[in-house]
Amino acid sequence: MGKIEKTAYAILSAAKDLLKEVLRCLRRLRMTECFGFKMTRLGLFIAAFCCFVFINNALANNIAISNVAINGVSAVNKTAKVNFDISWDNSWRTTTNYDAAWVFVKFSKDAGLTWAHARLKTAGANPAGFSQGSGTGLDIVVPADLIGAFLQRSAGGVGSVSATGVKLVWDWNANGVAISDTVLVKVFAIEMVYIPTGAFYLGSGGSEISAFYTYPTTTNPYLVSSEGAINVGATNGYLYYAASNYGGDRSGPIPAAFPKGYAAFYMMKYEISQGQYAGFLNNVSSAQATARNPGATTYRYTISGAYPNFSASAPDRACNWLSSDDVYVYLDWAGLRPMSELEFEKACRGTIAPVANEYVWGASDTPTVTAVAAVNISGAEDGTETITSAHANSNFNNQTFIGGDAGQGPLRCGIFATAVSTRIASGASYYGVMDLADNVLEWVVSAGSATSRAMSSAVHGDGDRTTSIPDSWRSAVNGWRGSAWLYGSAMLGTSYRAYSVRANSSRGQFFGGRGVRTAP
Repeated sequence: MGKIEKTAYAILSAAKDLLKEVLRCLRRLRMTECFGFKMTRLGLFIAAFCCFVFINNALANNIAISNVAINGVSAVNKTAKVNFDISWDNSWRTTTNYDAAWVFVKFSKDAGLTWAHARLKTAGANPAGFSQGSGTGLDIVVPADLIGAFLQRSAGGVGSVSATGVKLVWDWNANGVAISDTVLVKVFAIEMVYIPTGAFYLGSGGSEISAFYTYPTTTNPYLVSSEGAINVGATNGYLYYAASNYGGDRSGPIPAAFPKGYAAFYMMKYEISQGQYAGFLNNVSSAQATARNPGATTYRYTISGAYPNFSASAPDRACNWLSSDDVYVYLDWAGLRPMSELEFEKACRGTIAPVANEYVWGASDTPTVTAVAAVNISGAEDGTETITSAHANSNFNNQTFIGGDAGQGPLRCGIFATAVSTRIASGASYYGVMDLADNVLEWVVSAGSATSRAMSSAVHGDGDRTTSIPDSWRSAVNGWRGSAWLYGSAMLGTSYRAYSVRANSSRGQFFGGRGVRTAP
């Protein structure tokens, strides 16, 4: 075979592999994913770049990445620029807080058989060489560990975000990539909400099981006013809580390094969706996918298929059947970390004074403001379905749904929110985080266990440690916060702690979760 024939054969083989990758991705795509690729030849550098993005809620925010390209490949700096357009709806930046997209990159040097996490080049706000693109003004904020970037509005505003020509600088040399390698790249995005620095209260002063309070008065919530350690015990002025089966050891202190919620952090806007989790299973190793695949078929869990072609027939629906290890490995893969139960209360309540026995949306159960369970689903459950039950704002009380796919289980993430819904009507937290109260129980790191209190807010997933999550995560005794579709209204309360310490990592039809990241 001559040189020309060999070259043509190589190009055709590469094209064939690319076509297989495109078809494989298209088979698992729904309205919650987008796809694009670009082939570039620069010297000896040949790259096939594949991109898709996880979208938590197609109806609410329609986050999408498109027009992916690679330019600015530098043999001297050993970097390349990952170029893309990004858009999402119902974004905001106010004097209170803002939303953001957490964007990270995966790459493969073996035609998609294995994937690794791409390291960015420079930390900080709008680092040199990065570009915010044109359109909606965005800031690019890269944490010190270079695992990904937050894209967020640079000025106040509400509505849709649309920016073209955004560029992240990839330090491919740090990832062991040579300029002669053929590389596939995927770009992922997860919607987040920024929770600002500020003092907040633990406990509502009500009658919730094991709720936090300031010793000795159970009706006096505890003020978290700094990042310093929190003393715990039966001493005046200390944080304390009533004894219960799963409330915790009532010991301390809670160390300064523990994620207490005072310092700023980002929280996933929605619970992990079934579409997100299916995509995660498709982009880890076969062994990891086997270990992390719940394999469930009941209670509205819709992920099916085989590696690497898992798909969810209801991708926008909150993912259930997740153990704490499932959630923590997902978060490690995405470069996030578990949330603490203190961060849970901060995200729910914000900086305002508590109301006794308040719900996550900030009001107690009165004749005019109550918790109303969803029953009636309107439309096919394709990401556009709505709840038509009058005044419904949460999924609880073991309802059997009428319409849609029927049955019992989780609903679409953020299903109660509309363009005009209030915080109470949408079941949203103070900062605009959705479904903290209901849908699925969320795994949190408890403050009621010595091993859990050893977790540091500085330890995030590195994207590659999917076979061995950080030791402090693994040794933590987990608990649950919020409620789930199975339980009654009591668990919808912000300060309810009946299951805050459970030495339990099993899967269940009502277990799910979400992640956070300490703000850079």
